[in-house]
Amino acid sequence: MIKITAGLGKNRNIIKASEIVNQDDNIEVNLVENERELIDAIKNKDVDAVIRGSLAASNVIKSLKSENPSLKINRGTYIHSKDHEFLILPVGIDEGQSIEDKITLVEQGCEFLLKINKEPKIAILSGGRSDDFNRTKEIDKTLKESQLIEKRLKSEFSKDERFNNTTIKNYYILIEKAIKENNNILLAPNGIIGNYIFRILVLLCNWPSYGGITLGIDDFYIDTSRDQTTEGYVRILKFAARLAENKKEN
Repeated sequence: MIKITAGLGKNRNIIKASEIVNQDDNIEVNLVENERELIDAIKNKDVDAVIRGSLAASNVIKSLKSENPSLKINRGTYIHSKDHEFLILPVGIDEGQSIEDKITLVEQGCEFLLKINKEPKIAILSGGRSDDFNRTKEIDKTLKESQLIEKRLKSEFSKDERFNNTTIKNYYILIEKAIKENNNILLAPNGIIGNYIFRILVLLCNWPSYGGITLGIDDFYIDTSRDQTTEGYVRILKFAARLAENKKEN
């Protein structure tokens, strides 16, 4: 039995969604109505996955960080096209500001993918093509950083047998090629650009999203929109169940 806790706020679509998902004999969705219960559920080992649902829960990540100061907790958005699923990193506008931050994000993203039995395929993005040096200082900075990140990741991953089958490629500004070639991690130059990518693909182009995946913790917490449709919540609840099931099998 997969046990999922979801937050219930003003948007009652989560109630209908939980009723639909609860029709599966292998899934049990419980709703909670305050932020503290949501945080407690994340720490409860009897709960397999937690989603924000429609609850106003802006302090959940802050609480997780304050209660686990040694952990580097980040977020990535997991979406899918018609052909495949992939993570966008970073998506918080204040995230991924340094090379070290981005290296950590990629490592956490890879660990998440391995949990759900997917081999990481990493696409590094920047602010121009490989021959666009000396256009502006800002472009040069993103190009140099993308090359350094590629070099660092290849060096570090070559020493870790978990990543023997991981591919790493610098696509520079060619995001369309990175998606067409089925990469499952897209590393944006910074959180602002990552947030733009998310908004364009999900909010404008209507690509389905599984919400914001919390990285850097062993538990599954998915930050969802409070304005989600019933269909959207069903999709995310089923995804949370799939994550939990894969983890149990491993």
